[in-house]
Amino acid sequence: MNSASSPAGHGAPLVDLDNLTVSYRKHPALHHISGVFAQGSLTAVMGPNGSGKSTLLKSIAGLLPVGCDRPAAALQVNLNHRPMAYLPQFSEIDRSFPIDVKDCVLLGLWGRTGPLGGMGAAMLERVDAALHSVGLQGFERRSVGSLSSGQFQRVLFARLLVQDADLILLDEPFNAMDARTTADLLALVQHWHQERRTVIAVLHDEAQVRQHFPQTLLLARERVAWGPTAVVLTPENLQRARAMAEAWDETARVCELDVAPTGPMDPSRTQAPSSTAV
Repeated sequence: MNSASSPAGHGAPLVDLDNLTVSYRKHPALHHISGVFAQGSLTAVMGPNGSGKSTLLKSIAGLLPVGCDRPAAALQVNLNHRPMAYLPQFSEIDRSFPIDVKDCVLLGLWGRTGPLGGMGAAMLERVDAALHSVGLQGFERRSVGSLSSGQFQRVLFARLLVQDADLILLDEPFNAMDARTTADLLALVQHWHQERRTVIAVLHDEAQVRQHFPQTLLLARERVAWGPTAVVLTPENLQRARAMAEAWDETARVCELDVAPTGPMDPSRTQAPSSTAV
């Protein structure tokens, strides 16, 4: 992989992008993205609507095929058999799935137990501790469909906690959340960063990014800027991203690799594969 440009902080590359291209219905959602996310980095992914932010996270999670007309791999995740965790957009999760809060969080341990593995006392204690950390003790047997949006997002963060992942991917985790929930979940993100976990989050709130995320990748289907947040989120770069998004030519020649759009996901399918390479 080409790690000559290492914009995402110091440390060994954990996610290495080399000319990454992904297309939907023959139109590229990401076009020739290169760079690395370093171990322990905390990075916001920003850009106009339709700029490929969610596509980037799904590609890293192994949910989309990547590449173009090049035979070489375009993306590598160097986890050394450690798990990754992926939280999709809230709107992509089907909350009508019949599952209660505790069982939903227990799904975060699926990679450790498998379909036939038992849940020991230590695992159940981890689930209880995670629910306590997100302020949901006493909600264990509530159905996820009965929760408010903020409560359900806390459940999903509790599941991220029990996954104990080195790489955490968050797609608009605070969108439409109340201020208290956002503050509490941002505190968890900061805690993961202090533990030197690698967190990549798609966000829209510029003030929130400036305050809490030291690194930013600015996308407009192509890489606009990537590095320290104060350097990336300049008026010039933000204007360039808007201009690039508005000027994108949908009729231009595009890559042949194509993927189907994904539909709503049930709560049992909102964690990433545990593979170490995509």
